[in-house]
Amino acid sequence: MNETTLFSRDNSRESQPRMVRVWDPLVRLLHWSLAASFATAFLTEDDLLALHVWAGYGVLGLIFVRLLWGFVGPRHARWSDFVKEPGEVITYLKDAVRFRAARYLGHNPAGGAMAVALIVSLTATCLTGLAVYGAQELSGPMAPLLSGLSENWAHALEDIHEFLANLTLLLVFLHLAGVALASLQHHENLVRAMITGIKRSETQ
Repeated sequence: MNETTLFSRDNSRESQPRMVRVWDPLVRLLHWSLAASFATAFLTEDDLLALHVWAGYGVLGLIFVRLLWGFVGPRHARWSDFVKEPGEVITYLKDAVRFRAARYLGHNPAGGAMAVALIVSLTATCLTGLAVYGAQELSGPMAPLLSGLSENWAHALEDIHEFLANLTLLLVFLHLAGVALASLQHHENLVRAMITGIKRSETQ
């Protein structure tokens, strides 16, 4: 093996981007479990009520764990790392549509805002679902409070629950669009990164 070959191999290694672990196993598990639980709840609705209800409980439990992990987890799992001021989010979105947004190793400001919006929407959807379950099925933790609710109010709660579920679905599609846009701009597969936990380092 001559000196030229060794030199070219060293250059090849140096040219490869340095990969770093960004998303810890719990963040990845919570992310995909939450997606699966919401999909299950949304698709079952009244057809498989028991499964629908348990999927909703699952969503609430996962959100609770994620909220806690956002305070005690590693750097990129923490709310302080990616929840930004509204002005910073708006600036990022303006840059994103012009294809000149800065790259973030963790969540970008828009991704952080979407994470908060999804958690709020999912929580509201689940709580109104529990209210409907208590008022119409006389079951669940809210049954003692809502068992005597009139039929009109029970139907109103169901309408609110369905509206919130559809709103959450819309947010999911916007989230996917944002992931696709950021992946395209920065030449990286963010879906794969949320599976493996690994991303290209900010500095090469």
